[in-house]
Amino acid sequence: MAFTIFILRLAVCILALPVYLLDFLGLWNWICKKGFPYFLARFTVIYNEKMASKKRELFSNLQEFEGPSGKLSLLELGCGTGANFTFYPPECRVTCIDPNPNFEKFLIKSIAENRHLQFERFVVAAGEDMRQVADGSMDVVVCTLVLCSVRNQEQILQEVWRVLRPGGAFYFMEHVAAKPSTWNNFWQQVLDPVWFLLFDGCTLTRETWKALEQARFSKLKLQHLQAPLSWELVRPHIYGYAVK
Repeated sequence: MAFTIFILRLAVCILALPVYLLDFLGLWNWICKKGFPYFLARFTVIYNEKMASKKRELFSNLQEFEGPSGKLSLLELGCGTGANFTFYPPECRVTCIDPNPNFEKFLIKSIAENRHLQFERFVVAAGEDMRQVADGSMDVVVCTLVLCSVRNQEQILQEVWRVLRPGGAFYFMEHVAAKPSTWNNFWQQVLDPVWFLLFDGCTLTRETWKALEQARFSKLKLQHLQAPLSWELVRPHIYGYAVK
Protein backbone atom coordinates (compact mmCIF):
# COMPACT_ATOMS: atom_id res chain seq x y z
CA MET A 1 0.00 0.00 0.00
CA ALA A 2 2.80 2.42 0.93
CA PHE A 3 4.53 1.76 -2.41
CA THR A 4 1.30 2.38 -4.32
CA ILE A 5 0.82 5.69 -2.48
CA PHE A 6 4.41 6.66 -3.31
CA ILE A 7 3.97 5.93 -7.04
CA LEU A 8 0.67 7.79 -7.25
CA ARG A 9 2.09 10.73 -5.30
CA LEU A 10 4.99 10.87 -7.75
CA ALA A 11 2.61 10.86 -10.72
CA VAL A 12 0.50 13.65 -9.24
CA CYS A 13 3.60 15.72 -8.46
CA ILE A 14 4.82 15.32 -12.04
CA LEU A 15 1.48 16.63 -13.29
CA ALA A 16 1.84 19.58 -10.94
CA LEU A 17 5.39 20.45 -12.09
CA PRO A 18 4.42 23.93 -13.38
CA VAL A 19 3.17 24.84 -9.90
CA TYR A 20 6.33 23.44 -8.30
CA LEU A 21 8.39 25.53 -10.74
CA LEU A 22 6.51 28.68 -9.75
CA ASP A 23 7.11 27.77 -6.12
CA PHE A 24 10.82 27.26 -6.77
CA LEU A 25 10.99 30.71 -8.39
CA GLY A 26 9.29 32.24 -5.36
CA LEU A 27 6.19 33.28 -7.33
CA TRP A 28 3.62 30.77 -6.08
CA ASN A 29 3.52 32.12 -2.54
CA TRP A 30 2.82 35.62 -3.91
CA ILE A 31 0.06 34.24 -6.16
CA CYS A 32 -1.49 32.34 -3.22
CA LYS A 33 -1.43 35.30 -0.85
CA LYS A 34 -3.11 37.50 -3.47
CA GLY A 35 -5.52 34.94 -4.93
CA PHE A 36 -6.48 32.73 -1.97
CA PRO A 37 -8.81 35.33 -0.37
CA TYR A 38 -10.88 35.42 -3.59
CA PHE A 39 -11.13 31.62 -3.63
CA LEU A 40 -12.02 31.53 0.07
CA ALA A 41 -14.70 34.20 -0.35
CA ARG A 42 -16.49 31.91 -2.82
CA PHE A 43 -15.79 28.69 -0.91
CA THR A 44 -17.08 30.00 2.42
CA VAL A 45 -20.47 30.88 0.92
CA ILE A 46 -20.87 27.25 -0.17
CA TYR A 47 -19.41 25.93 3.09
CA ASN A 48 -21.75 28.03 5.22
CA GLU A 49 -24.77 26.87 3.24
CA LYS A 50 -23.83 23.23 3.89
CA MET A 51 -22.64 23.66 7.47
CA ALA A 52 -24.99 26.36 8.79
CA SER A 53 -26.86 24.02 11.14
CA LYS A 54 -23.62 22.66 12.62
CA LYS A 55 -22.20 26.16 13.05
CA ARG A 56 -25.38 27.31 14.80
CA GLU A 57 -25.12 24.26 17.07
CA LEU A 58 -21.44 24.90 17.74
CA PHE A 59 -21.87 28.57 18.63
CA SER A 60 -25.21 28.22 20.42
CA ASN A 61 -23.72 28.61 23.91
CA LEU A 62 -21.16 31.35 23.22
CA GLN A 63 -22.87 33.79 25.58
CA GLU A 64 -22.31 31.42 28.50
CA PHE A 65 -18.68 32.56 28.40
CA GLU A 66 -19.32 36.30 28.68
CA GLY A 67 -16.90 38.02 31.01
CA PRO A 68 -17.63 40.49 33.84
CA SER A 69 -18.21 43.33 31.33
CA GLY A 70 -21.39 41.66 30.08
CA LYS A 71 -20.10 41.66 26.51
CA LEU A 72 -18.37 38.74 24.88
CA SER A 73 -14.73 39.44 23.93
CA LEU A 74 -14.00 37.11 21.02
CA LEU A 75 -10.80 36.53 19.08
CA GLU A 76 -11.12 34.85 15.69
CA LEU A 77 -7.89 33.14 14.76
CA GLY A 78 -7.33 32.81 11.00
CA CYS A 79 -10.40 34.95 10.40
CA GLY A 80 -10.24 34.81 6.60
CA THR A 81 -13.21 36.62 5.08
CA GLY A 82 -15.29 36.73 8.28
CA ALA A 83 -17.43 33.72 7.42
CA ASN A 84 -18.39 33.13 11.07
CA PHE A 85 -19.57 36.66 11.87
CA THR A 86 -23.23 35.96 11.19
CA PHE A 87 -23.25 33.23 13.86
CA TYR A 88 -21.94 35.44 16.69
CA PRO A 89 -24.31 36.98 19.29
CA PRO A 90 -25.26 40.68 19.29
CA GLU A 91 -22.79 43.16 20.81
CA CYS A 92 -19.98 40.61 20.60
CA ARG A 93 -16.61 42.41 20.54
CA VAL A 94 -14.57 40.80 17.76
CA THR A 95 -10.81 40.92 17.24
CA CYS A 96 -9.46 39.22 14.11
CA ILE A 97 -6.04 37.72 13.44
CA ASP A 98 -4.74 36.43 10.12
CA PRO A 99 -1.23 36.23 8.66
CA ASN A 100 -2.50 37.33 5.22
CA PRO A 101 -3.14 41.11 5.05
CA ASN A 102 -5.06 40.65 1.79
CA PHE A 103 -8.07 39.44 3.76
CA GLU A 104 -8.66 42.90 5.24
CA LYS A 105 -10.88 44.25 2.43
CA PHE A 106 -13.05 41.11 2.63
CA LEU A 107 -13.33 41.57 6.40
CA ILE A 108 -14.47 45.17 5.95
CA LYS A 109 -17.29 43.92 3.72
CA SER A 110 -18.28 41.26 6.27
CA ILE A 111 -18.24 43.81 9.09
CA ALA A 112 -20.56 46.08 7.08
CA GLU A 113 -22.96 43.15 6.64
CA ASN A 114 -22.92 42.24 10.35
CA ARG A 115 -23.80 45.41 12.21
CA HIS A 116 -24.83 43.39 15.27
CA LEU A 117 -21.13 42.99 16.12
CA GLN A 118 -18.67 45.42 17.63
CA PHE A 119 -15.48 45.10 15.59
CA GLU A 120 -12.31 45.87 17.57
CA ARG A 121 -9.32 45.43 15.24
CA PHE A 122 -7.61 43.33 12.60
CA VAL A 123 -4.14 42.06 13.53
CA VAL A 124 -1.78 40.73 10.87
CA ALA A 125 0.03 37.89 12.65
CA ALA A 126 0.47 34.13 12.70
CA GLY A 127 -1.39 32.22 15.38
CA GLU A 128 1.85 30.78 16.72
CA ASP A 129 2.86 34.27 17.90
CA MET A 130 -0.06 36.44 19.03
CA ARG A 131 2.04 38.77 21.18
CA GLN A 132 -0.21 41.71 20.22
CA VAL A 133 -3.02 40.07 22.24
CA ALA A 134 -2.67 40.35 26.02
CA ASP A 135 -2.65 37.39 28.40
CA GLY A 136 -6.11 36.40 29.64
CA SER A 137 -7.84 39.14 27.64
CA MET A 138 -10.34 37.01 25.68
CA ASP A 139 -13.52 35.23 26.74
CA VAL A 140 -13.56 33.09 23.60
CA VAL A 141 -11.19 32.16 20.77
CA VAL A 142 -12.67 30.77 17.55
CA CYS A 143 -10.79 28.81 14.90
CA THR A 144 -12.49 27.18 11.88
CA LEU A 145 -10.69 25.49 8.98
CA VAL A 146 -7.37 26.87 10.21
CA LEU A 147 -5.56 24.15 12.17
CA CYS A 148 -5.17 22.20 8.92
CA SER A 149 -2.70 24.78 7.61
CA VAL A 150 -0.78 26.16 10.60
CA ARG A 151 2.90 25.39 11.04
CA ASN A 152 2.67 24.16 14.63
CA GLN A 153 -0.65 23.09 16.18
CA GLU A 154 0.80 22.66 19.67
CA GLN A 155 2.23 26.19 19.67
CA ILE A 156 -1.06 27.61 18.40
CA LEU A 157 -2.96 25.91 21.22
CA GLN A 158 -0.47 27.23 23.78
CA GLU A 159 -1.09 30.76 22.49
CA VAL A 160 -4.86 30.21 22.57
CA TRP A 161 -4.60 29.05 26.20
CA ARG A 162 -2.48 32.12 27.03
CA VAL A 163 -4.89 34.74 25.63
CA LEU A 164 -8.01 33.13 27.15
CA ARG A 165 -9.13 34.25 30.59
CA PRO A 166 -9.60 31.50 33.19
CA GLY A 167 -12.88 29.76 32.34
CA GLY A 168 -12.77 31.02 28.73
CA ALA A 169 -13.37 28.71 25.78
CA PHE A 170 -11.77 27.74 22.48
CA TYR A 171 -14.23 26.84 19.69
CA PHE A 172 -13.11 24.85 16.66
CA MET A 173 -14.41 23.23 13.48
CA GLU A 174 -11.77 21.52 11.33
CA HIS A 175 -11.45 19.01 8.53
CA VAL A 176 -9.16 16.12 9.49
CA ALA A 177 -7.66 12.84 8.33
CA ALA A 178 -10.14 10.10 7.40
CA LYS A 179 -10.16 6.78 9.26
CA PRO A 180 -7.13 4.59 8.47
CA SER A 181 -7.54 1.86 5.85
CA THR A 182 -10.34 3.72 4.07
CA TRP A 183 -10.24 4.84 0.44
CA ASN A 184 -10.66 8.42 1.56
CA ASN A 185 -7.56 8.18 3.74
CA PHE A 186 -5.69 6.54 0.86
CA TRP A 187 -6.43 9.42 -1.52
CA GLN A 188 -5.75 11.99 1.18
CA GLN A 189 -2.22 10.59 1.47
CA VAL A 190 -1.75 10.49 -2.30
CA LEU A 191 -2.89 14.06 -2.93
CA ASP A 192 -1.62 15.74 0.25
CA PRO A 193 1.70 17.15 -1.11
CA VAL A 194 0.04 18.86 -4.08
CA TRP A 195 -3.02 19.88 -2.05
CA PHE A 196 -0.65 21.55 0.44
CA LEU A 197 0.84 23.63 -2.37
CA LEU A 198 -2.40 24.49 -4.16
CA PHE A 199 -4.37 25.48 -1.07
CA ASP A 200 -1.90 27.69 0.78
CA GLY A 201 -0.48 25.12 3.21
CA CYS A 202 -3.66 23.14 3.87
CA THR A 203 -2.97 19.55 4.95
CA LEU A 204 -5.39 16.67 4.42
CA THR A 205 -3.86 14.13 6.79
CA ARG A 206 -3.75 15.89 10.17
CA GLU A 207 -5.22 14.13 13.18
CA THR A 208 -6.03 17.42 14.86
CA TRP A 209 -8.13 15.86 17.64
CA LYS A 210 -4.92 14.40 19.12
CA ALA A 211 -3.37 17.85 19.56
CA LEU A 212 -6.56 19.08 21.24
CA GLU A 213 -6.67 16.07 23.56
CA GLN A 214 -3.07 16.71 24.63
CA ALA A 215 -3.48 20.47 25.20
CA ARG A 216 -3.81 22.07 28.65
CA PHE A 217 -7.56 22.62 28.63
CA SER A 218 -9.56 21.50 31.66
CA LYS A 219 -12.55 20.35 29.60
CA LEU A 220 -12.86 19.20 25.99
CA LYS A 221 -16.10 18.58 24.14
CA LEU A 222 -15.24 17.14 20.72
CA GLN A 223 -17.34 15.38 18.10
CA HIS A 224 -16.47 13.75 14.78
CA LEU A 225 -18.76 14.05 11.77
CA GLN A 226 -18.89 13.50 8.03
CA ALA A 227 -19.61 16.97 6.65
CA PRO A 228 -22.20 17.21 3.83
CA LEU A 229 -19.65 18.57 1.36
CA SER A 230 -19.07 17.74 -2.31
CA TRP A 231 -15.33 17.19 -1.83
CA GLU A 232 -14.96 13.74 -0.25
CA LEU A 233 -11.39 14.52 0.81
CA VAL A 234 -12.49 17.15 3.32
CA ARG A 235 -15.66 15.52 4.63
CA PRO A 236 -14.11 14.11 7.84
CA HIS A 237 -14.51 16.88 10.42
CA ILE A 238 -14.23 17.54 14.12
CA TYR A 239 -15.99 20.32 16.01
CA GLY A 240 -16.55 21.40 19.57
CA TYR A 241 -15.02 23.54 22.26
CA ALA A 242 -12.44 23.38 25.04
CA VAL A 243 -12.47 25.28 28.33
CA LYS A 244 -9.40 26.78 30.00
